[in-house]
Amino acid sequence: MPDFYQHDLVTTIHDLQTGRLDRLEVMLRDASLQNRIGLVLPVTAADMRAEPFDRIVSELVDADYVDTIVVTLGVAPDQADLDETLQKVSALGSRVRVLWTDGPEVQSMYDELIESGIAVNTPGKGRSVWTAFGCLLADPEIDTFVLHDCDIVDYDRLLLARLCLPMTHPALDFEFCKAYYARATDRMHGRVVRLLVTPLLRAMMQIFPDSEFIRFLACFRYPLSGEFSLTRNLARSNRIPCDWGLEVGTLAEVYRNTSLKRVCQADLCRLYEHKHQALSIEDRNSGLMRMAIDILTTVYRTLASQGVVMSGSTFITLRSSYLRVAQNCIRQYGADALVNDLHFDRHQEESAIDAFAGCITEAAELFRADPNGKEAIPNWTRVRAAFPGFTNRLRDASNTAG
Repeated sequence: MPDFYQHDLVTTIHDLQTGRLDRLEVMLRDASLQNRIGLVLPVTAADMRAEPFDRIVSELVDADYVDTIVVTLGVAPDQADLDETLQKVSALGSRVRVLWTDGPEVQSMYDELIESGIAVNTPGKGRSVWTAFGCLLADPEIDTFVLHDCDIVDYDRLLLARLCLPMTHPALDFEFCKAYYARATDRMHGRVVRLLVTPLLRAMMQIFPDSEFIRFLACFRYPLSGEFSLTRNLARSNRIPCDWGLEVGTLAEVYRNTSLKRVCQADLCRLYEHKHQALSIEDRNSGLMRMAIDILTTVYRTLASQGVVMSGSTFITLRSSYLRVAQNCIRQYGADALVNDLHFDRHQEESAIDAFAGCITEAAELFRADPNGKEAIPNWTRVRAAFPGFTNRLRDASNTAG
């Protein structure tokens, strides 16, 4: 999205359509001699068998600046799932490792942690990412940890290069880089960001004007993107949520553990396309409704941990303010869609914000009943203090394609 606009707290690295892949990769190869890169690819068995994963593997063959690639394979109960994954990634050679999180060896390691009081009993993307970070931490020479999803339909290496370079180039000093992008086909996607998170944060800035954390979240142009890179230190010290609050929870940990001037966001590409979740208005336990409630409770609990007091009247005011701001957003999106010749169903947009407004109060009830909520996975500093050789054991438990 070519512009020069900078937010006040977070540096924005724009895509001005001038950065050629060959030049970026030359810089990355030079930088990676001193700053080695580990790439994490969390994948389910279903996504592993889908076409985007094959495209991603094909593109990564030439990403020789990546030192180690860790594929965490989940929702994969059968040995055949592992065997097929190893065959698919074999083109990446000895630098790829597959961690089968449903396999007996890794499950036994999870059980060991659970018995000691370390909460890793909730499967999902959060635990897969945390496990991969542990595997990479076993190599003391890997400095930058990078994550991206494996269902990206239009993936190419420019996305990876733009995510890695802000973290590795010696002229820069960032500790965390968050991706952003436009999600559109013949219509606008990204409904949770457009219709919930963006207007919610604007409403919250009115209700909590002194909250720097809310200002920090509002600086991100796509706070729910699944792609980010970070330093080894943050990978070791950040806790990781295990539900749909993963992305917002990660930003909360970054806010807590590093200086804001060392945080940036990078525009990865003009458009970005991956699979879409169902809205599920009638079922609050699935689809975007479940995602919305997890995100909201994560935000509420983070604010509470910072000493912000929220009463029942606070949430009533928040819902009313959110509805007003969201309705203004729909008017803005409608104008944007018209000029860009995109399909825009205003009724569906209005229905979605009404459903999200219900999530605001439902999440508030969950928060007030259980202010702590699900425990985030403890950081690797704690785990390694209790089990000094655990990351090495994780690395040994990974499977190589060679």
